[in-house]
Amino acid sequence: MAGIVVRDAHFPGRAPVDSYGNGGFRFAGMSHRGSILCLPSGIYGWQPPEAGIDRASLARVFEDAAEIEVLLIGTGREMLMLPPDLAAALREARIVADTMSTGAAARTYSVLLAEDRAVAAALVAVD
Repeated sequence: MAGIVVRDAHFPGRAPVDSYGNGGFRFAGMSHRGSILCLPSGIYGWQPPEAGIDRASLARVFEDAAEIEVLLIGTGREMLMLPPDLAAALREARIVADTMSTGAAARTYSVLLAEDRAVAAALVAVD
């Protein structure tokens, strides 16, 4: 008999973000504590680096790049700019990246998803 099995957080589908705060998000009738990546291939638990979002932390975004036109990046309570090399790499992948507060990014993601747009989001959890 196996003990508790801990799996990577993953929801295999697209879903709007119903709410955010208290260190996590609610979507698809579930809650997740921590940051998330909302991609065409699903919603994943995400651990952005404390030093700032970089290309390695967005590896899944680059893997799904062919299906993404717009990437909304929720950087917490305040908007932070992307490092120039990351912004350039996203442009090369033909992804329009837009940084904003997490709340604004979550709301915008849900609206664009309802419009069936090729949207993805990287959302840093806020308390």
